[in-house]
Amino acid sequence: MYTIQNLSYAYGSKTVLSNISFTLPLGKVIALTGENGSGKSTLLRLLAGTMQPTNGKISYNQHPVTNLVSKHVSYMPDTDNYFLKRTGDQVFEFYDTVFDDFCLNKAYEIAEFLKIDGSKLIKDLSKGQRGRLKMAVVLARNTPYYLLDEPFSGLDPIVRAQLIDGLMEFTDLSKQTILLSTHELSEVERITDGLLLLHDGKILSYEAMEDIRKEWKQDAVSWMKSQYERVD
Repeated sequence: MYTIQNLSYAYGSKTVLSNISFTLPLGKVIALTGENGSGKSTLLRLLAGTMQPTNGKISYNQHPVTNLVSKHVSYMPDTDNYFLKRTGDQVFEFYDTVFDDFCLNKAYEIAEFLKIDGSKLIKDLSKGQRGRLKMAVVLARNTPYYLLDEPFSGLDPIVRAQLIDGLMEFTDLSKQTILLSTHELSEVERITDGLLLLHDGKILSYEAMEDIRKEWKQDAVSWMKSQYERVD
């Protein structure tokens, strides 16, 4: 399990995250949301071990998080320019040599489900096709945690729906957790167990989706707006 205690991150004189604490148990889909610049991508990079906090601690199974956590976490950054001169099939084969938990057969199964043409160079794929390929690469790893940074950004509604279906089809939420940053709350609400809302680098609220519906009597978007009204 992930445990985050008094986490802060500063870039020069700019504070990006400030005194954040929460836990991230297994078996959940958590939507990480907030306005642009609230610290979502930074938080995911810290959890993935690609950056280190300025203050505070991030622990994975009671061990400090370093770049070695990549053995247990499948991280999808928001970058869209990688392996441009390789085909999708070549990317799958590369990941199969790098990660022991990567399942090549599962990658091809996901590719078929998401209608990915693995014979094409990535530079020749549409943005939607590249998004599908990135998702296939991430989900083909059998890890306890999947960290996804804006997996639906800039994609049309049909592609977003396909990717959401893929998340549910190829993860086992009895023992795996998905933490994904997104602005598409209305579309991911149907699969979401909890919402983690950032504002100005701090946690504004962290609520179970069930409580939002039953106690707040709101949908995800209405709840987010009501939380922002508290600080305006």
